[in-house]
Amino acid sequence: MRNFFKQTFASLIGTVLGLFIFFGISTTGILLLLFAVSSSRDTTPQVTDKSVVVFDLSMTITDRAPGSGELLQRALSGAEAPRMTLRSVLDTLEKARLDPRIVGIYLDARGTTTSGNTGFASLTEIRQALEKFRESGKKVVAYGMGLSERDYYLSSVADTIILNPIGLMEVKGLSSQPMFLAGALEKFGLGVQVVRVGKFKGGIEPFILNELSPENRQQIQKLLDDVWGDWRTTVGSNRKITPQKLQAIADTQAILTASEAKASGLVDQVAYMDEVVTDLKKLTASKETDRTFRQINLRNYAEVPDKALGVERNSQNKIAVVYAEGEIVDGQGEDEQVGGDRFARILNQIRQDNDIKAVVLRINSPGGSATASEVMQREVQLTRKVKPVVVSMGDIAASGGYWIASDSSRIFAEPTTITGSIGVFGVLFNGQKLANDNGITWDTVKTARYADNQTVTRPKSPQELEIYQRSVNRIYSLFLDKVVQGRKLPAQKVAEIAQGRVWSGMGAKEIGLVDEIGGLNAAINYAAQEAKLDNDWQLQEYPRVSSLEERFFGRAVQEITTILEIAGVSVQPTNPLITEFQKLQQEMLILQKMNDPYGIYTRLPFNFRLE
Repeated sequence: MRNFFKQTFASLIGTVLGLFIFFGISTTGILLLLFAVSSSRDTTPQVTDKSVVVFDLSMTITDRAPGSGELLQRALSGAEAPRMTLRSVLDTLEKARLDPRIVGIYLDARGTTTSGNTGFASLTEIRQALEKFRESGKKVVAYGMGLSERDYYLSSVADTIILNPIGLMEVKGLSSQPMFLAGALEKFGLGVQVVRVGKFKGGIEPFILNELSPENRQQIQKLLDDVWGDWRTTVGSNRKITPQKLQAIADTQAILTASEAKASGLVDQVAYMDEVVTDLKKLTASKETDRTFRQINLRNYAEVPDKALGVERNSQNKIAVVYAEGEIVDGQGEDEQVGGDRFARILNQIRQDNDIKAVVLRINSPGGSATASEVMQREVQLTRKVKPVVVSMGDIAASGGYWIASDSSRIFAEPTTITGSIGVFGVLFNGQKLANDNGITWDTVKTARYADNQTVTRPKSPQELEIYQRSVNRIYSLFLDKVVQGRKLPAQKVAEIAQGRVWSGMGAKEIGLVDEIGGLNAAINYAAQEAKLDNDWQLQEYPRVSSLEERFFGRAVQEITTILEIAGVSVQPTNPLITEFQKLQQEMLILQKMNDPYGIYTRLPFNFRLE
């Protein structure tokens, strides 16, 4: 009887499966067909002799490549903007330096200001690559309609800087203007209670104050002074202008016209775009009758293969570069987040891969969950026992970001990297007044004194706040111990430099929180040196980004596999796409279990934030 049901059910499933394949994955099949057709065409960009690489300064530059989900969302919304990873930008600029067909780089600053998401630490690495290109004897030309300080930070490398006659240029210094919500929250009847450790931990101030505390003002001022000082020194060295003169311009002019910028020595020429094109035609030996000069944009040039240039590597020895970019969250996290469990699993896999000889953990995060940070830090600690783990800090690696970095083999940061913020806080909201003012009340039935301590219907009692404060104190003490052990610093010194204070990269190096000033390339080279690889190594980047076709195909395969398993048919997951999407399915189950709308599962009293 059992075999009868099994055979009957299997027959039914066969029919259903046929319909499923026809109706369920027909869209996927069409998409795969489109992918196959598009990939069959040779779309490799071509480079002609005496070409200029065009670098659009409005392009978004991030540490990690976008996930396929992000790509699909942007494609559907039509909001896809020019974007490259920092690693790709650096490699492409180096390839251009070595390529005899490339005679120069054109920095196009006519669009919006250099990506607002790109901080000065990342711009520093790009600037150094541009300087290296220029030192090879090739030309760098910059042109803008309006030069912001970010644009000019890169443009100041150029042999020739040109500003449109009607264009403007800003040299006005840096500022920070936090928004304070305490008055509005009080007006609307939203209560706020805070537990924290660290007098510099300013992340909670917008909820409880109407202006900066003296401690927060002090640390922000020092941070801005460090970044502004680096900007004046770096820009001034290329333009032969003293930092004092740049400060005077910022204090007296701030916004300069094209003629004023030229008179101050900030730009070399005032000209229109057609005049710039004429000069670039001469540089590229283009004909006067040509529509424009010989060129290829940076993104297309990145796709140009040329192993003879010595940029691409091929080796069995791998250096893993793990990009931890975004807010640190519990669980798997989204593409733009650092999911503690997801990144811990990546580090675990890397640790067990014998081909990977060293790890560079690139951190670009303001922090987040303490529990997720601890999960990742433990994997860093275990991995370091079997292979070097070097941290490269990006624009920001603070709080939870520093927690993760603290036990690495060595920490690299740029002078303008924001780091530190060794502190803990929790913000507890309640809507009692807001609700009561609108006729809403609650009543409570409970089995123990603190059973409802997570409620947002009332303020926390002094006894409950004491419980929360003990938890915060415990985590802060753990944070300090990790820095003491990982950085080999005296406990007293760590206690003094912690307190939630943020530091610039140069300031962090002076107090021992950072080992060396340098970017991602410096960290990679150090990792290769520590692993004794000489030049015999190849980069392998994580998290791995699956293509759109893999996502569509893999999901369909997983659904088919599930149906077959229900039918009692054994399916061996030999297809790597099936294996990948089994993992995704498991991740979704984990996230589903974490979703707790009724508050019936055991969980932490609240999510400690390290921002």
